[in-house]
Amino acid sequence: MTELMIPAYANFGGKIHGGHLLSLMDKVAYACASRHAGTYCVTVSVDTVHFLKPVEVGELVSFQASVNYVGNSSLVVGMRVTSENVQTRVVNHTNTSSFTMVARSEDGQKVQVPPLILETTDDVRRFFAALKRRELRQRNRETMKAYDHSDFRLSGEVGAALTDERCVIQLPEDASSNS
Repeated sequence: MTELMIPAYANFGGKIHGGHLLSLMDKVAYACASRHAGTYCVTVSVDTVHFLKPVEVGELVSFQASVNYVGNSSLVVGMRVTSENVQTRVVNHTNTSSFTMVARSEDGQKVQVPPLILETTDDVRRFFAALKRRELRQRNRETMKAYDHSDFRLSGEVGAALTDERCVIQLPEDASSNS
């Protein structure tokens, strides 16, 4: 998909708003995933978004997406975004992203997606990289569980880790007794 960036899409700094780009990227990820799955797909996570260069008003922004991994009902869509100044013909790689989508039936149930046919070594590389990112996300989720709940308790590990950080802990007396 290619779209012209108009002044209405600009932020206060005069560049195209990152949220607008994300919205377009989500639409492209949906189209890519739905085409492969043959059914409606929903976004379950935006795994990474790298804003590499700003996009200017008047540039043409192109979105290239591919299904890089499929599970049972999930698909990982990789995306590359470029902008082109139509006057100078300069093309910049502006964004790279990874979306995880899930295929759904009309009644909202998960649907099994077709397998991904890997026809090139680049296809195999992308599939394997997506598989490794999935494994890292699962390990990270497990690690972070201890810090994601309201029953979090202060400990020596927390105090030591925050010593050199730019924060000042000023808890009421009763809150510090949880450590």
